[in-house]
Amino acid sequence: MKTKVTLLLILFFQVSLAIVPKNTTHSGWEIHTLNTAAEAGYLSPLEKEIILEINKLRSDPARYAEDFIAPLAKKYVRRLLYYPGDQPLLTKEGVNALYECVRDLKRQQPLPIIYPSEGLTLAARDHVKDQSKTGRTGHQGSDRSTMRERVERYGTWEKRIAENIAYGGKTAQQIVIYLLIDDGVRDRGHRKNFLNPDFRMVGVATGSHTEYGLMSVMDFAGGFKTTEK
Repeated sequence: MKTKVTLLLILFFQVSLAIVPKNTTHSGWEIHTLNTAAEAGYLSPLEKEIILEINKLRSDPARYAEDFIAPLAKKYVRRLLYYPGDQPLLTKEGVNALYECVRDLKRQQPLPIIYPSEGLTLAARDHVKDQSKTGRTGHQGSDRSTMRERVERYGTWEKRIAENIAYGGKTAQQIVIYLLIDDGVRDRGHRKNFLNPDFRMVGVATGSHTEYGLMSVMDFAGGFKTTEK
């Protein structure tokens, strides 16, 4: 009997200006503090959960690795990851990518938490709506728009912007963990985006995808000023 295997596709894109690192820390997982999207009525429950998950990660990377990522090492059988509650995922690197991720997160100092942006969410939502219809993947829209062009439809960004896209996954935590492990992505760009101290705002959009079931787009910025309507 053959095992049904799921493939997960994750993509990232980044645009940078001058970088001015800041060593702001935030310790502990105080949900009322980390749940910065709780009152954002333009976000779905899953989208709010993704932002909360990112803030849990940023507030205590080492604890996040220890509690949620390291235990998954026991769920690998060669290159198959049996993530609880989902179909087996065929990885490219096997458990080694997870071990590397855990090492990185345990060395990472706490980071500033991020806050939701309606303008960035609209940019992310445009891409989700587009690919939900076309079934395409990647950062380019069917209208040939780039991530930067979509973001700039809705306002002005500061310092730098980046985009993470995940195709697949079932829960906010699973989506964030897969992007953090970044299996098969040589420069671990998704992980770097999550752990970039310059990012203070994010827009998140989720929706259906014809091939992968669920897709999630996260647009990050150092700051964002929405254009007045």
